[in-house]
Amino acid sequence: MWDNLKLGEEIMRVVVCPGSFDPITNGHIDIIERACQLFDKVVVGVAVNPEKHPLFSIEERLKFVRNAFKGKSKVLVEAYDTLLVDFANRFGAKVIMRGLRAVSDFEREFQIAQLNKKLDPTIETLFMMTNYKYAYLSSSAVKEIAQYKGCVKGLVPLDVEERLYEIYGK
Repeated sequence: MWDNLKLGEEIMRVVVCPGSFDPITNGHIDIIERACQLFDKVVVGVAVNPEKHPLFSIEERLKFVRNAFKGKSKVLVEAYDTLLVDFANRFGAKVIMRGLRAVSDFEREFQIAQLNKKLDPTIETLFMMTNYKYAYLSSSAVKEIAQYKGCVKGLVPLDVEERLYEIYGK
């Protein structure tokens, strides 16, 4: 965690980028890297949600995300099992960034944003459209491709690719 959330006399602009990241994809990485261009600090929140039955443990997911941003001092990666607004408040974030691939993502994300606004009116949700190169990409699709022995190269970081092949074979 950062010791001081002040940048000189200015308050640091902190954003939370939440997700289950099961696994992290190159689409997630693109959104987070673009968030780094807009904010002073980016907190990547890896959700602990037992109802989702993730393929990867929370420890593995944290490791994959941390590896993806190794050496990037703007990025902090932490797990959370609380309300997202409580997690954001823990880091002084007033913005939650959510990536959208298509219009179909918007309805669910809009509902979540409205609930978060009800829980904490001081926190805004910012939607960022994914890069067109990743509009088709999801963690679920990556896992399905790997399960059927398809090639996931270029869809996920190398360590994730290798781990998927360990699990499902090549």
